[in-house]
Amino acid sequence: MGYRSTLKRSAILLLLATALLGSLIIGITIGAVFIPPAEIANILLSHIPGLGGGLGTNRLPEHDIIIMTMRFPRVILAGLVGAGLALAGATFQGLFRNPMADPYVIGVSSGAALGAVLSIMIHPAWGIPMRFGIPVFAFVFAIITIALVYNLARVGGKVPIMTLLLAGIAINTILSAVESLCLYFSGEQLHQIVFWLMGGFSGASWDYVFMFLPYGIFGAAIIFVFARELNALLLGEESAQHLGVEVERVKRYLLMAAALLTGACVSVSGMIAFVGLVIPHIVRMLFGSDHRILLPAVALTGATFLLLADSASRVLIAPSELPVGIITALVGGPFFIFLLRRQKNALF
Repeated sequence: MGYRSTLKRSAILLLLATALLGSLIIGITIGAVFIPPAEIANILLSHIPGLGGGLGTNRLPEHDIIIMTMRFPRVILAGLVGAGLALAGATFQGLFRNPMADPYVIGVSSGAALGAVLSIMIHPAWGIPMRFGIPVFAFVFAIITIALVYNLARVGGKVPIMTLLLAGIAINTILSAVESLCLYFSGEQLHQIVFWLMGGFSGASWDYVFMFLPYGIFGAAIIFVFARELNALLLGEESAQHLGVEVERVKRYLLMAAALLTGACVSVSGMIAFVGLVIPHIVRMLFGSDHRILLPAVALTGATFLLLADSASRVLIAPSELPVGIITALVGGPFFIFLLRRQKNALF
């Protein structure tokens, strides 16, 4: 039975990894300038040490610049952000034992966004490096937000769906008001902040990838380490304690890790809604609630989803492009309504 279970997990992850690879290829291929697939492969191979000659086919220098400085870092960043948001959503849902929990719905994304906006505003005056300031400010405000929402929503030892949603709405409203106030006083940074808040990857570069990696890897690593504890928490906090889980310590670590991931994602991509709600829910329906398979499956699926959404954003109104946050909201909004309808008996 154990062998069959392992084989099933491997097959699922291989299938999802193949889908991710296909979405990466689509993302690199799509663009205003057509570059033959063979030349794209040659360009990518030529940058691997020991394969400087690539496939031996011709490649234009301008195409090399387009692929390596624009398209490749963009798809890498989109994949990382998709995986990060989906992992954060799965963590919040597991912790709260609540399918509605999501970095955007419960206000964590808005808190991270406010922190990033403040960092952008004070950068010219204080001279804080953007690579350091935006992720740190986003993380700090994400932590403050999740602490506020959690304490507002908690009833006894539980976090009911209704109070979680109401707490998230209340905190989101306050954060949106403060963001609007920041926009009013933003001056020369207004255009940069507004465009950034829409969410997207049009300005993606390797700098953004490297800015994300240390925070994203650290946050994801903590979440994966506590996969078994998340399984135990699904049984309830008392049951988890009987199984030997140090509930409060695990909750603190996971909340900080999910907030760190959310802050890292928001700091490089702006506000991209509902990835953390839709992807974990769909993956859980397909593959079950065992976080040992759920977490890697969610990361791969989230990366694939956001890569495809980014590709769609470049195609739908070409040669212009839509902010990716609009596309994910159009997909996630109806899904959120669907979840609300399923939960209406519990809510009311």
